[in-house]
Amino acid sequence: MAMNRRQFIASSAGAMGLAQSQAPSAVRLGIDLFSIRSSGWSPFEYLDYCARQGARVVHFSEIRFVGSLEADHLKKVGAHAAKLGIQCEIGMRSICPTSAMFDAKQGKAEDQITRMIAAAGQIGSPIVRAVLGSMEDRKPPGIDAHIESTVKVLRTVRQRALDSGVKIAIENHAGDMQARELKTLVEEAGKDFVGVCLDSGNPLWTIEDPHLTLETLHPYVLTSHVRDTAVWAVPDGAAVRWVRMGQGNVGIDSYVRRYMELCPGRALSLEIIVMQRNFAYKKPEFWERYRTSAAWEFERFLTLVENGKPLPNLAPIPTEMAAQREREDLEASIEYTKRLIQT
Repeated sequence: MAMNRRQFIASSAGAMGLAQSQAPSAVRLGIDLFSIRSSGWSPFEYLDYCARQGARVVHFSEIRFVGSLEADHLKKVGAHAAKLGIQCEIGMRSICPTSAMFDAKQGKAEDQITRMIAAAGQIGSPIVRAVLGSMEDRKPPGIDAHIESTVKVLRTVRQRALDSGVKIAIENHAGDMQARELKTLVEEAGKDFVGVCLDSGNPLWTIEDPHLTLETLHPYVLTSHVRDTAVWAVPDGAAVRWVRMGQGNVGIDSYVRRYMELCPGRALSLEIIVMQRNFAYKKPEFWERYRTSAAWEFERFLTLVENGKPLPNLAPIPTEMAAQREREDLEASIEYTKRLIQT
């Protein structure tokens, strides 16, 4: 007999509760599928893989990972997840119509969010993760105008989100917003239906100490992306390299423990990406994007840079090896994180 929506959500919640009660730690360890973006699997294959890794949350951070927003398909994915004791979270990309990242071909921003709110209900996700944009949106005239655009869009879907019980989790994404800027966005849009998807790697792309980001945003956190980072000085500024868990120098162990303390019950989802970017903050033009940044905040980032030691150059990975390397990076990070959260 087919389940109605209320029965489906109840069964999903029950399976989730059982999974949590059986977990060796109170932490809900999750996987953001962007970690294994090159695998090209179906959502069912992704879920099976994540279950084998011990995940209790699977974060479909982009529509491509779930495959389709058709209601029947989403219900099948949600049912498969519930059978595995996994809670689904779903996401999308930019909801800011003025962002360089926004895809207007998919329709108006409010229409795109509305579709995702409906999809969240069908798959059993309590949130829709979304982003403003990227560091490109910090260029003059600056990030504030994009924050204002995003707030306007969010307000148009407020009642729909409240009626559905689904919250919008805005990520500090790809160098777009510093912590206090995202805090402003959430409070102006409405804390009753908007919160944060807290990423531990992206603060370094906004010349920010991730511990400061956590301290600022923890009251608003709905979910997370977690990865480690190594930073060190280069002639014109800083090198920032995302690495496997345990291979960085930003104090990821203390970050995770503090996250567990400040955000109890929230998913600790690994988004493992290995790549490097340099930030030329010694060049005057760099600061065109950071005219409102506080000196004391930058000083915390600078301390991390000055204490870092250079890592060997990253070797390029052949395209045909990308999927395997991503899984190796993720699995090594899962093992490290499991040991960390159980101590």
